[in-house]
Amino acid sequence: MSNTDTTTVQPTRSNALTWIPRLVAAGILAMTLPYKFAGAEETVRLFETLGAGDAGRIGTGVMEAIAVVLLLVPRTAALGGLLTVGLMSGAIFSHLTVLGIFWDGDASLFTFAVVAFLAGGLTAFSLRRTLPIVGARFQPAEV
Repeated sequence: MSNTDTTTVQPTRSNALTWIPRLVAAGILAMTLPYKFAGAEETVRLFETLGAGDAGRIGTGVMEAIAVVLLLVPRTAALGGLLTVGLMSGAIFSHLTVLGIFWDGDASLFTFAVVAFLAGGLTAFSLRRTLPIVGARFQPAEV
């Protein structure tokens, strides 16, 4: 395998370890999808408070579902990590500015957003060499 070949992934301990943050991020995102798509009362109220309504709720759910798929496919996991970071940045910002850290007296949504943000960031960073277009910049220098 040459230094520029990013299509073949050899099983190594470091590759196995990249699954941990990927599964954490995907699990957290997937956990909320049924509530967004089914229109659960708390989720509807949350997006109404943000002024995003049903379109924001469904749109966010679709983007999170895409992030889950990207995270679970080895070839696209870095993109999934970046998308997760973007989505969770919005969630964290919303909690810090509009919703409060304790939504309905509970900080679990904020905590999950922070954990997913960190897991997505770790995924994107650890797999940065596989990113399209910019990934080549992170390849080790040839000696």
